[in-house]
Amino acid sequence: MAALRRIARERGGWWHAYVCPAHGVELDHGDVLGGVFPEGGARCAYGCRVDDEAVRGAWLVLSHQAWARHLRVLAHRGERAEAVARLVEYAGLYEELATAQHGEAQGWMLRGRLFHQALTDAIWAVNIGHAVSTLAEHGTDDLDGVLPLLDALERAALDARNVLTGKGQLASNYTAWLNAAGVAAGRGAAAARGQEWDGGKEWLEGEHGLYAHLRVAVAQDGWEWEGSTYYHGFVLRAALLALRGTDPAAVPADVVGVLAGMTDVLATIATPGGILPALHDGPYLRAPLALEWLELVSLTQQLVPSPALEAVAGRARAELGDADDGLDRELGGWFTGPPLPERAAPGALTVFGAAGYGVLRVAGIHALLDFGPHGGSHGHRDKLSLYLYGDTTPWQPDPGQVPYAHAEFRDLYASTEAHPAFRVDGGEQAECTGTLLHSDDRSVTAEVTTAYEGVRAVRRIVAGDGFLVDLLTVTAGEDRRITAQLRPGTALDVQSQGTGPVRTTWYGDETLHGWHTHLAGVPVRPVSTPGPGPADDPQRVRTRVDFTAVTDRVTFASVYQAGSAGPAVTDVTLAEDGLTVRLADGSTTRFRSED
Repeated sequence: MAALRRIARERGGWWHAYVCPAHGVELDHGDVLGGVFPEGGARCAYGCRVDDEAVRGAWLVLSHQAWARHLRVLAHRGERAEAVARLVEYAGLYEELATAQHGEAQGWMLRGRLFHQALTDAIWAVNIGHAVSTLAEHGTDDLDGVLPLLDALERAALDARNVLTGKGQLASNYTAWLNAAGVAAGRGAAAARGQEWDGGKEWLEGEHGLYAHLRVAVAQDGWEWEGSTYYHGFVLRAALLALRGTDPAAVPADVVGVLAGMTDVLATIATPGGILPALHDGPYLRAPLALEWLELVSLTQQLVPSPALEAVAGRARAELGDADDGLDRELGGWFTGPPLPERAAPGALTVFGAAGYGVLRVAGIHALLDFGPHGGSHGHRDKLSLYLYGDTTPWQPDPGQVPYAHAEFRDLYASTEAHPAFRVDGGEQAECTGTLLHSDDRSVTAEVTTAYEGVRAVRRIVAGDGFLVDLLTVTAGEDRRITAQLRPGTALDVQSQGTGPVRTTWYGDETLHGWHTHLAGVPVRPVSTPGPGPADDPQRVRTRVDFTAVTDRVTFASVYQAGSAGPAVTDVTLAEDGLTVRLADGSTTRFRSED
């Protein structure tokens, strides 16, 4: 017998509260379309059952959002009677809630009606509007009961946007989704009435519309201003959803350029196997995120085809398995015009000057150097972090972030200690911005001078002949306790030699070999300790390695080589005039520590 499906009648809360207080993992969602909170409490992967008001409110968010997506699926699949009945049911519920906005939202939130946040209302409204638009393509006689809901959603989006832009926050990611909600609800209502939509002047072209938002929210290098993979994709997805049925030729050329540039960003940071690094505060791994990436890739492929993003979609489908609802494959023809020409594949090095990332690809290693702005509320204290990936292996990833309601683990994953960065005297880096010193076709060098008072750090990464070189120099005016950190996302072996460099072996679908040495004039202690792995599961233990010296100047040098690359590295030595790498074929190469 099929499981009973019903729409919950209660307001949703804040989804970030759906987290185990003991273990920091997101709780199991259960049957989100059943409309009833799991009996006995929401399950944790470690055996906990959690049941309190905040968790129940968070589950309701997941349930209502799943229903909105499900209604889009029903509309696309032609299951009209069920879709219309549920939409009318939601219209009644939304009217019941019209007396007030959500009364339990946190003070910083722009409040919604069905959820704590107006942002969450807007995301829900986009799916509702598109479900109605799809239904209207095949008739409108039964859609009158949905019109009050669509009209109310458009008004709510406009009211919330006015509050936001009145505070000077046109660039906020809220604005992107409020505009998308206004478009979707307005288009859906017009379609249900059998009319042409006339809201473009307000929602797309207006002073606070989508185009104006994109022009101020996205930097020249293509990154959304927060410099976060998740929020970058979040804004791009809102924009593309808002442009349903639009001919790209009708969109202003500069806005098309912004959308193409944003797509290029994701294609550039993605590994060949489809990993999207969770830079600056994104969730690390969760099924709803995989669904979002699938939807986004489907939309971008219609506008700007990219083989790299096809790999992202393939990885997301594999992560989802049976949970893939197939909606991304039902979005064909979203844009009425032809796609833009396929963009050129990136070269060995790409530098994003505004966001402050260098992406270097060499012989099976995908490396990212982070030196840019802190990122506002979505930044981490991680300047000069070096992230290392194989095609499908996160050897040393940005660890991501847990659901925000878990304050302790959220602080941990925002900390310097959690990242492959550097620390001084065991303290946290200040929220700061680094500077690009130099880049060419095979190397990038950046510095930071305000992470710690009186301390300058310079990190240079270079593509060698089949290997990656990493040179980190930290200088202080007096002796300080200076630490360079390895933060694996996979199993790691560490071997300290009697003489010569420390050796590391990183495991996964692919293997990575590391050689680590230093120049300090004093001993450097390589200390390995157990620590939490990436943020999707803080209880999963990974071996962390700290290289520490008490000195006023130290250079930490590492050489990395993928197991599939060759000829093999045989020796690594560091002297005042630079780093020398020897290979099995007898060749040697020397690298400077700074430009």
